[in-house]
Amino acid sequence: MREEMAVREAARLSSKLIYEVIRRDGEEELERPTRSLVWSGVAAGILISFSVLAEAVFRTYLPDAPWRFLVENIGYSTGFLLVILGRMQLFTENTISTILPLVAERTWRSAVAVLRLWAIVLAANVIGALAAAAFMTQTTGVAPDVLASVVELSQHATGFTASEGFLRAIPAGVLVASIVWMMPSQNGGEVLLIVIFTWLIAAGDFTHIIAGSVEMWVLILQGDLNAAPAVFQFFLPVLAGNVVGGTLVFALLAWGQVKDEIEAEK
Repeated sequence: MREEMAVREAARLSSKLIYEVIRRDGEEELERPTRSLVWSGVAAGILISFSVLAEAVFRTYLPDAPWRFLVENIGYSTGFLLVILGRMQLFTENTISTILPLVAERTWRSAVAVLRLWAIVLAANVIGALAAAAFMTQTTGVAPDVLASVVELSQHATGFTASEGFLRAIPAGVLVASIVWMMPSQNGGEVLLIVIFTWLIAAGDFTHIIAGSVEMWVLILQGDLNAAPAVFQFFLPVLAGNVVGGTLVFALLAWGQVKDEIEAEK
């Protein structure tokens, strides 16, 4: 009874109770209807574009000084704030929240449910990212100077080799999973938590598959990036790195610290 109240209140939780909060949240996500997942995923793909746009605004209007890089990356947090606080479906959040129910049950049914959700959310996120990139590049809704900065940022983000993109995606996956793990114990500090961790993704030059998809689509629509390098040099390596960071590294380490306690209760 006390644990149930603690899960509901989500205040100063132990590792076991944080696990339980996220596991229950993951189970709820796995049971959501396909249509709900699609619309939430598309919305997340659109809203995450504000990370790229806000960073571009800072780059456009801040003076060209050595400190500009650190300040402009604050803008990268904007899209993540919109998506995470708005409870939208973001693929990289699901690399931990939906994995915890799977590692607890370890059944084929759970594995299929996770793969279903991942496929739906990833596709919806990428479609939303395409819609946002089309708005930026195919309309006059974004000022030319800001669009030039968006293109510049996009060229940098997609310009790594496949191995570099993969390795830089691992810390990003860990950091997003860390946000998910730490959110249940926050009492009013959610905004600062998201800002610090996502700023570090940008400032550390790490790669994120969904925010990066906006940048990938910008270059494709501008004619500056072909399909083959977009998929094989950027998209697939970064996707794999985010999954490794969020699932194989963080989620399994998080499970490892509570495994004995959880299994002892069964």
